[in-house]
Amino acid sequence: MLKYFNIESSKIACWVNSSNFGTYEQSLIFIHGSGGDHSAWSHQYAGLHKKYNVVAIDLPGHGSSEGKGESDIGSYCLWVKKLLDILPQKNIILVGHSLGAAISLQFALNYPQTIQGIVTVGGGLKMPVNPAIFEFLKTNPVESIEIICKFSVAKANRERLMAPLMKSLAQVRIDVLQGDLSACDKFDITEEVSKISLKVLVISGAEDKMTPPEFSRQISKNISGAKLCLIEGAGHMVMMERPEEFNESLNNFALSISRTV
Repeated sequence: MLKYFNIESSKIACWVNSSNFGTYEQSLIFIHGSGGDHSAWSHQYAGLHKKYNVVAIDLPGHGSSEGKGESDIGSYCLWVKKLLDILPQKNIILVGHSLGAAISLQFALNYPQTIQGIVTVGGGLKMPVNPAIFEFLKTNPVESIEIICKFSVAKANRERLMAPLMKSLAQVRIDVLQGDLSACDKFDITEEVSKISLKVLVISGAEDKMTPPEFSRQISKNISGAKLCLIEGAGHMVMMERPEEFNESLNNFALSISRTV
């Protein structure tokens, strides 16, 4: 169910378990990508809500949340921190896709004591955005969104996923999407990444054209003990393209953490 939390005079929407919320031993906090919302994780909370406390966030300015969005990762991290401060959660694992992956990585640096681990999905130590995308979003936003969606999924999955992706992305304000992409473009933790000491799972679609698998390899190479999972037949939206493989990897990671606690 969708639940609202008051943070800084803004209502922040999250999908949470409709029953038994807060009663499980581990919590999965999902953070969507640029221009997205909680629905990006529908295949995850449908399959995992009977094992974990599940929270899928609509970042400010996205989905059903109030606010104007942000243009840097640190500001989004602060929103997530304030949300976690009021949630009745424990043993938290942050799961972030694209923009959300950057937020999760930065969160692991800024607030490591508040979480158990992170899962990065389609992320990188740097996440540069082609300057032409920013200009094209101003001059032809509809076509820009179509191109972004096209390259966000593997070719074999486009017929199945293009329409819902375009419908979702078309609902976000262009200035919010530009802010998200700007936050990704400025993101760079290459000098700090080795300080992350939490448990980390790095997931990438083997056919990701937005943040190529090499970006994920760089994350795993630079964090001690990080696990890398490449999922075949999937692109940037790997959690939607190959949900069974994705959920299995995520579940195994969470179980491995619970055994060490």
